[in-house]
Amino acid sequence: MDKWYLAYPIVGAAFLILDMIWLRFAVPMLYRPALGDLLATNFRAGPAVAFYIIYFAALTVFAVLPGTMLGVPAAVASGAALGLTAYATYNLTNMATLKVWPLQMTLIDIAWGTVSSGLAAGIAVTVMLKLQG
Repeated sequence: MDKWYLAYPIVGAAFLILDMIWLRFAVPMLYRPALGDLLATNFRAGPAVAFYIIYFAALTVFAVLPGTMLGVPAAVASGAALGLTAYATYNLTNMATLKVWPLQMTLIDIAWGTVSSGLAAGIAVTVMLKLQG
């Protein structure tokens, strides 16, 4: 793959678009009703940017680059497995340590992380393979 350096921005753009659409609806309909005053009054960009930088790198290394050799289904499966792991780690830790962290929200968020990560990896590999020509 001679254009491997494009993998990170491509998967990043795909995931960010999916996540922004998700958050537009999930915050008012899921997170705010479930968490209320636990949510920050003002959005803090620093931690969000740090998450995305790290997570895009993980998707690139563990799903997109292998997927360019193994195919789109492998990328989707690897991305979904990474999403399941990351989002389950976050949500289940919160359930274990916080007084208020609803099971329904946990399950929905884990499902979202699994689906969005698989889709982003699949989209990125599809684009990468088209660029490879």
